[in-house]
Formats: sequence, C-alpha cells, structure tokens
Amino acid sequence: MPPRIPTHADFASLSSTTLPLALHFPVPPESTTTFLILFHGLGDSELPFAMFARNLHLPNTLAISVRGTSSIPPSMLHDLHQAPLPSQPQQQQQQYYHWGDDLLLDQATGDLDPDPGFSRACALVTEKLVRGILVERCGWDTSDVLLFGFGQGAALALGLPLTEGLTYKGVVAIGPDAGGVPASMRAKKCGTTTMTMTLRGKQQAQQGQGRLEDAKDEEERTNDTPVLLVQGQSRQDENAVRESYGNVQVVRWKRSEVDMPRSKEEMIPIMKFFAERLKSGFL
Repeated sequence: MPPRIPTHADFASLSSTTLPLALHFPVPPESTTTFLILFHGLGDSELPFAMFARNLHLPNTLAISVRGTSSIPPSMLHDLHQAPLPSQPQQQQQQYYHWGDDLLLDQATGDLDPDPGFSRACALVTEKLVRGILVERCGWDTSDVLLFGFGQGAALALGLPLTEGLTYKGVVAIGPDAGGVPASMRAKKCGTTTMTMTLRGKQQAQQGQGRLEDAKDEEERTNDTPVLLVQGQSRQDENAVRESYGNVQVVRWKRSEVDMPRSKEEMIPIMKFFAERLKSGFL
C-alpha cells in the first residue's frame, strides 16, 4: 500500500512528557512527500526552530521541530554560550532544553561535555517518531526524512543514521557541539528493543543490542546519507564525519562564529542542498 499523509492525530501519542514537537504542514497537506525533523541547540526549545521551518517553507515538506528530551536547571544557564535566535519572542526565551543523557562537565576544561551521550534522545526520536509514526503507522521510509540540527542538535542529527545503519534523505548539521559525529553514537544501536524498518524493496532488522552484520564490516562501511556540514569546528572533525559518511559537503561561512544563518549568502548552500534532496527547482 502507498504511504499516507500523517495528520495531527497521528502525533498525539507524543505527549508533552514524551517528545514534544511542533508541526508545519505544506499547503495543501496532501502534497507531503518529505519530512524535515529539526533539532535545536543546547539551551533552546522547539519553538524558534518551528518558526525557522515556517520561514524555510520547503515545498511538499512536513516540518517537525522537536523539543530536547531534558530541561536545563536555571543554575546552569551561565555555562551556556548559545544565544537565542533573533526571531524568538521574549516570553519563549525562558524555555531551556538539551538532548544529552546528562549534563556532564569535561574534567580537563571545566566546560560542558559536548558528548554527554544521546541514547535517550536517539531512542525516542528513532523508535517513537520515525519508526512508530512515520514508518510503521504511515508507511514512509527513512529515505523520505531530512534531518536538520544546530549545535548539540546537529551532533544528534549526525549520529541518528549511524545508530541503526539506515539511510536518510539527508542531514544538515550546523556547528555540531561534538565537532562531528559523537563517539557515543558511532555504529551503536540506540534502542534495546527489536527494531524493524521497512524500506522500499528492502527489510532491515536488528535484534536487541546485537547486529545482523559483522561488526568489523559495519565499522568499515560508510553511511550513504548525504550530509551538509556547516561551520565544522576543525579539519579533523570534518575528516571524522567523512569517515562515517560517504557523501559529505562542507561549508564555511566568512564569519568564524557558529550560529544560525543570518543572511541570504549563508542560507544559499543550505537551500541548494535541500533543493538537491527534494529534486526541486524552487531556488
């Protein structure tokens, strides 16, 4: 059977305590052929990224902006160096979330650890949202899903395809906090339950913590998901991403700081990447 277009009711099971999210449907909703899942950075929320998705207005794309899986105590906010998006209303700036399993301090530097572990976020996004709703309930594939992340959310987005060895439509990662692919997510299954993903013409299954393929072969294989790495922290980090993915484009802006794009010049390579993935001439 062909896939069906999700409705708001399909996402109702992801309550405010499970995986809060904001949806932006294309017009008309029946035109949906692609899904864009957005992950905010450390100390932010899903709301400004939902606004960013609305401003992108990608054709035929249902945008799903997801809230981080844990809140940040106000006492730790002084450790965050990430400013809210300029478009974020003042009343929304009081919401602070992150994707890590914990808030860990790097013993060497005293800064927040850029790789705090993402097992909980990975399991919720993969098993509840991608597998539970988009794949099993509505009949879509991971090859229909684009991932977009900023900062800590970019690190999560880069790790998700690797944890289950699946190919997504593409990943845009702006300044991942871990520098590249988090070590805690490289070729490690994020869930403990049996997971079966039905791809077009192909069945992929994994039992528990084990893998169906030889571990050595899995480590040597690069993932086919196209990646756009924006404002990577170093050449070493870029090389680490290339070791995990076979199709990587790298973009560096004229300014050195890591932030969301501020100009048309900075957005153009991102929009070109989306256009290529959507096979659309909307630029």
